[in-house]
Amino acid sequence: MKITEILNIDSIKIDLKVESKRELLDQMIVLAEKSNKILDREIVKQEVFEREKIMSTGVGKGIALPHAKTNAIKDPVGSLALLNEPVEYSSIDDKPVSIVFLLIGMENHVGNNLRLLSRISRLMNNDSFRGNLQQCNSAKEVMDLFEQFEDKEIN
Repeated sequence: MKITEILNIDSIKIDLKVESKRELLDQMIVLAEKSNKILDREIVKQEVFEREKIMSTGVGKGIALPHAKTNAIKDPVGSLALLNEPVEYSSIDDKPVSIVFLLIGMENHVGNNLRLLSRISRLMNNDSFRGNLQQCNSAKEVMDLFEQFEDKEIN
């Protein structure tokens, strides 16, 4: 499964303004909900926050990859935000985040969830991709960028 299959234009936000990690996670879920793949927003929210309690998903380099598994979705779903101002996230490098990709996977599709999370992580850790992503001015540009880099990765 490609990242572009779990993201859509409506679930991407450029210049998102938030004041806290909690507000950020809430907004990421609202964005993901625009995909019409979420069956129960409250369950998704509970799972995302429970996962975050285990260990922060701030992976360093200004990136957060919050994720959870649940049966409260129809299909895997994602949302992406580029923040207007970085927000404190308890990241492993103690730096605030400015790029956030939320992944909600199906409860009993562990292999698929891990492959998606791995692909997202690999792209986000690619300096060239991250630099290009931060230059995007629209959700369409973000989708085009993901398609371009995923096509390179697959071919």
